[in-house]
Amino acid sequence: MSANASMEEFEALLNESFEIDTPSEGSVVKGKVIAVEAGQAIIDVGYKMEGRVDLKEFANPGEAPNINVGDEVEVFLRAAENARGEAVISREMARREEAWDRLEKAYAAEERVEGAIFGRVKGGFTVDLGGAVAFLPGSQVDVRPVRDAGPLMGLKQPFQILKMDRRRGNIVVSRRAILEESRAEQRAEVIGNLAEGQTVEGVVKNITEYGAFVDLGGVDGLLHVTDMAWRRVNHPSEILSIGETIKVQVIKINKETHRISLGMKQLQADPWDSVENKYPLESVHTGRVTNITDYGAFVELEPGVEGLVHVSEMSWTKKNVHPGKIVSTSQEVEVMVLEIDSAKRRVSLGLKQTQRNPWEVFAETHPEGTQVEGEVKNITEFGLFIGLPGDIDGMVHLSDLSWDERGEDAIQNYRKGDVVKAVVTEVDVDKERISLSIKQLAGDPFAEAIGGVKRGSIITVNVTAIEDGGIEVEYEGMKSFIRRSDLSRDRADQRPERFGVGDKVDVRVTNVDSKSRKLGLSIKAREIAEEKEAVEQYGSSESGASLGDILGAALKGGDE
Repeated sequence: MSANASMEEFEALLNESFEIDTPSEGSVVKGKVIAVEAGQAIIDVGYKMEGRVDLKEFANPGEAPNINVGDEVEVFLRAAENARGEAVISREMARREEAWDRLEKAYAAEERVEGAIFGRVKGGFTVDLGGAVAFLPGSQVDVRPVRDAGPLMGLKQPFQILKMDRRRGNIVVSRRAILEESRAEQRAEVIGNLAEGQTVEGVVKNITEYGAFVDLGGVDGLLHVTDMAWRRVNHPSEILSIGETIKVQVIKINKETHRISLGMKQLQADPWDSVENKYPLESVHTGRVTNITDYGAFVELEPGVEGLVHVSEMSWTKKNVHPGKIVSTSQEVEVMVLEIDSAKRRVSLGLKQTQRNPWEVFAETHPEGTQVEGEVKNITEFGLFIGLPGDIDGMVHLSDLSWDERGEDAIQNYRKGDVVKAVVTEVDVDKERISLSIKQLAGDPFAEAIGGVKRGSIITVNVTAIEDGGIEVEYEGMKSFIRRSDLSRDRADQRPERFGVGDKVDVRVTNVDSKSRKLGLSIKAREIAEEKEAVEQYGSSESGASLGDILGAALKGGDE
């Protein structure tokens, strides 16, 4: 019984020793280098098992193999025996398994890993992470695109694992994440030493349309184009060049985004501090046109001080014209200061105020009644516009075209471009209006015809026509019409047919209408006036004399 027990124990111990000493295929085992020959290392992995491994499997990328007899190494046992009776082992596979274990721990802990770029593939590079091969995308090499990755090849450096899949054997790493983290730390340190209002030196790294990026020693600040100079700067390249060292002032620091705003003009005196003293209201100065818009032109009075000449203040005569047709960029012009708003840093300027108002000049040189000559510039439904000295226009209203014709008919006699003469009748400087008259070039035939005739005058007219409603008469070439009711004081004599064409008749002027150019005439009014005059001269009806006696006396007196 005891002998059987001893045999069983011995067998168990023997089997246990076999299990311990005999490595299993597909695992990593320890071995000892017993010889190095023909570019291979012969390794004893125990249990009288030996295998061969190429020396290159012991070398890191870009380095020579470092292996000597007696060194203990870990290898991957692929098979216990091959056709030659040797173990099939691999140092590279052992390193890979070891590396994957190490990398998985680093990935889980979000730790950096060390590796070396050793090859170029489509879309990026390959990286040796101490036995495991990872993919480095081109976009993850640096914070900026890298044109030549040669200096980075074979260089041991830290990487951040972005993604890994052991089953598929995929690892993606980033060098950029390490650089950005380092840069962020560096930026934080530099920003911590900066303060708003501080003056620092920097190097211009990049220039854009809106400004320039300045390197302040590990951190970039933006120098906006509006903060480069007090004057207008069209493009930063006008005053800066890449690589130039400049002095700037820290205007603002955003601690969260690490953005820094810089300024150059803040280191210079603000020209607006003395604007009100240098440019009093209504003073005239010479400036340079810097910009032209639809609503006016900007004029630089000095570097940093610009004023706006509004389109309404550009010309006395050119209305609704684009400013670009009056001035041009870079042109030097004389302007008057109209208004200053230092708080808003605005100056209102006037271009036309440096010249005399042409309507004032015209009023002084062409008083009412002056004869002028000009070209018909425009014909409208209410009159003609005539070009006058001073690049201004005067208007001849329809009613001032002719004494005899209706305005609508008279205007048909004129064409655009005709040169005509006219008389100045009115100049309104405030409303910028000049009234002209063509018909007043000749005397008023109506006024000349009626001479000293006025209301109440007795004149002699010739009968020119007999009509049912009255008679047409003529006086000095002026036609008038006497209605039936005005032909006599007595109703029985209010008959047009009692007159004949060519008869001469005395009539009384009842109205002188210069506007309609007509005389109001009446025989009846003349008879009544004569009766009244006779009564006043020879007596009244109250004295006992009859009207017939009075009129008889008046007639007799007239005969004498």
